[in-house]
Amino acid sequence: MDLIDLTVNQLKRATAIKERIEELNKDLRSILGGSATAGAAPKKRRAMSASGKRVVAAKPAARSAKPKKKVFSAATRAKLSAKLKAYWAAKRAGKK
Repeated sequence: MDLIDLTVNQLKRATAIKERIEELNKDLRSILGGSATAGAAPKKRRAMSASGKRVVAAKPAARSAKPKKKVFSAATRAKLSAKLKAYWAAKRAGKK
Protein backbone atom coordinates (compact mmCIF):
# COMPACT_ATOMS: atom_id res chain seq x y z
CA MET A 1 0.00 0.00 0.00
CA ASP A 2 1.33 3.42 -0.95
CA LEU A 3 1.43 6.28 1.60
CA ILE A 4 -0.30 8.55 -0.92
CA ASP A 5 -3.33 6.25 -0.96
CA LEU A 6 -3.82 6.36 2.84
CA THR A 7 -6.63 8.36 4.36
CA VAL A 8 -6.12 10.90 7.13
CA ASN A 9 -7.64 8.52 9.68
CA GLN A 10 -5.30 5.71 8.61
CA LEU A 11 -2.29 8.02 8.95
CA LYS A 12 -3.41 9.14 12.43
CA ARG A 13 -3.91 5.53 13.48
CA ALA A 14 -0.47 4.53 12.11
CA THR A 15 1.14 7.42 13.98
CA ALA A 16 -0.56 6.39 17.22
CA ILE A 17 0.60 2.79 16.79
CA LYS A 18 4.16 3.95 16.05
CA GLU A 19 4.20 6.12 19.19
CA ARG A 20 2.87 3.22 21.27
CA ILE A 21 5.61 0.96 19.91
CA GLU A 22 8.25 3.54 20.88
CA GLU A 23 6.81 3.77 24.40
CA LEU A 24 6.84 -0.02 24.73
CA ASN A 25 10.44 -0.13 23.51
CA LYS A 26 11.41 2.41 26.19
CA ASP A 27 9.66 0.32 28.84
CA LEU A 28 11.38 -2.83 27.62
CA ARG A 29 14.81 -1.18 27.68
CA SER A 30 14.25 0.10 31.19
CA ILE A 31 13.18 -3.37 32.36
CA LEU A 32 16.18 -5.01 30.77
CA GLY A 33 18.55 -2.42 32.24
CA GLY A 34 19.33 -0.52 29.05
CA SER A 35 19.04 3.20 28.57
CA ALA A 36 15.61 4.69 27.93
CA THR A 37 16.76 6.89 25.07
CA ALA A 38 14.97 6.84 21.75
CA GLY A 39 17.79 5.12 19.85
CA ALA A 40 20.37 2.62 20.88
CA ALA A 41 23.75 4.08 21.73
CA PRO A 42 26.42 3.33 19.12
CA LYS A 43 28.98 0.77 20.20
CA LYS A 44 32.42 2.11 20.91
CA ARG A 45 35.15 0.83 18.63
CA ARG A 46 38.13 -0.49 20.48
CA ALA A 47 41.53 0.87 19.54
CA MET A 48 43.97 -1.56 18.01
CA SER A 49 47.28 -2.13 19.74
CA ALA A 50 50.53 -1.22 18.03
CA SER A 51 51.47 -4.88 17.59
CA GLY A 52 48.06 -5.59 16.06
CA LYS A 53 48.54 -2.73 13.60
CA ARG A 54 51.93 -4.12 12.60
CA VAL A 55 50.43 -7.56 11.97
CA VAL A 56 47.62 -6.13 9.84
CA ALA A 57 50.04 -3.93 7.91
CA ALA A 58 52.39 -6.86 7.23
CA LYS A 59 49.69 -9.12 5.75
CA PRO A 60 49.32 -7.46 2.32
CA ALA A 61 53.11 -7.30 1.95
CA ALA A 62 53.43 -10.98 2.83
CA ARG A 63 50.64 -11.90 0.41
CA SER A 64 52.17 -10.06 -2.53
CA ALA A 65 55.72 -11.14 -1.77
CA LYS A 66 56.79 -13.52 -4.53
CA PRO A 67 59.75 -15.82 -4.23
CA LYS A 68 62.77 -14.33 -5.90
CA LYS A 69 63.70 -15.73 -9.26
CA LYS A 70 66.84 -17.86 -9.19
CA VAL A 71 69.61 -16.35 -11.26
CA PHE A 72 72.21 -18.72 -12.65
CA SER A 73 75.66 -17.69 -13.73
CA ALA A 74 76.60 -18.00 -17.41
CA ALA A 75 78.76 -21.05 -16.65
CA THR A 76 75.91 -22.82 -14.84
CA ARG A 77 73.48 -22.04 -17.69
CA ALA A 78 75.96 -23.49 -20.19
CA LYS A 79 76.35 -26.70 -18.13
CA LEU A 80 72.56 -27.12 -17.85
CA SER A 81 72.12 -26.46 -21.56
CA ALA A 82 74.74 -29.08 -22.44
CA LYS A 83 73.13 -31.66 -20.15
CA LEU A 84 69.66 -31.03 -21.60
CA LYS A 85 70.94 -31.23 -25.17
CA ALA A 86 72.61 -34.57 -24.37
CA TYR A 87 69.43 -35.82 -22.68
CA TRP A 88 67.18 -34.95 -25.63
CA ALA A 89 69.71 -36.32 -28.14
CA ALA A 90 69.70 -39.64 -26.27
CA LYS A 91 65.87 -39.59 -26.20
CA ARG A 92 65.65 -38.99 -29.94
CA ALA A 93 68.24 -41.69 -30.64
CA GLY A 94 66.23 -44.19 -28.58
CA LYS A 95 63.05 -43.56 -30.61
CA LYS A 96 64.67 -44.28 -34.00
